[in-house]
Amino acid sequence: QVYIVYNRVRGIHRVANHISTLVPDARIGVGHGQMNERELEDVMLSFVEGEKDILISTTIIEAGLDIPNVNTILILDADHYGLSQLYQLRGRVGRSNRLAYAYLLYKRGKLLSEAAEKRLKAIKEFTELGAGFKVSMRDLEIRGAGNLIGTEQSGHMITIGYELYVKLVDEAVRALRGETPPRDKEDTSVEIKVNAYIPGTYIADEMMKLQMYKKIADIENTGELKEVKDELVDRFGELPTAIEDLLLISLIRSLSENLAITRVTEEQNYLLFYIAKDNPIKPLQYGMAYEAFGSEIEIKGGLKPIIRLRVSSRGKLNQAVSLLEILSKV
Repeated sequence: QVYIVYNRVRGIHRVANHISTLVPDARIGVGHGQMNERELEDVMLSFVEGEKDILISTTIIEAGLDIPNVNTILILDADHYGLSQLYQLRGRVGRSNRLAYAYLLYKRGKLLSEAAEKRLKAIKEFTELGAGFKVSMRDLEIRGAGNLIGTEQSGHMITIGYELYVKLVDEAVRALRGETPPRDKEDTSVEIKVNAYIPGTYIADEMMKLQMYKKIADIENTGELKEVKDELVDRFGELPTAIEDLLLISLIRSLSENLAITRVTEEQNYLLFYIAKDNPIKPLQYGMAYEAFGSEIEIKGGLKPIIRLRVSSRGKLNQAVSLLEILSKV
């Protein structure tokens, strides 16, 4: 059986007549919210009991109808619907073990708005089971988050991205509470010659790969690195060298940001750590670094402090982590 969604009462019978000429043998029913209760009930029951092949209706079917025998839905003028509404309508099919189809149609040659195009692209992209959260997040980005504590319900979150939006809201709430906002970390550039990435042969699914990149980028200490590493091994198997290096690069970047190290770069057999003038590193920590690395380390003070660390080609990332953890000790 088939749903055809046409969300206008005026003209819905014209659509039904057109479908009837295309498929003369099909048994067609029409349902919409302006029909009286008994009439609408009769139409729906005849469809549920298999007496109709096609139900042409408005969006009234999105509210929880569960008919396992329906495996196809055609949504006319799909560019007029919201993303969450399209997701609900699409969920009306595929309610059994039968392969289901959802066709989102719009007028031939029509120039879609940017928002409509993004909605249709999103509903096409997120097809896996349990994709509702991802659809909601994409809908939030497309429509904007609005004014969180005011009356306005439109916004421009898409222009700055979800994460920055949340950060700004957090800072505003802290300011209203009279709390001191956390010190901004220095953005750190890590330029070490290693192949640090997630191979497609290890994680093939692009969405899953992006999720793991996000988790790796959020690593802040060796404990979190171990947790992410254990998760990767548990879900995808033993780690390739490229991912081992990616985990260490992420940890180096995070530790460096906390220490106001703006740049970590490689020069021949040395790693160079460029430190901002306003940094939290204490003389005692420099002394501990000297004790740990001896003649392998050189520290230059002044307005632009630099640390030069002699490293081996294979162990340079672990050596960098060791140095940064020493400098991070209170």
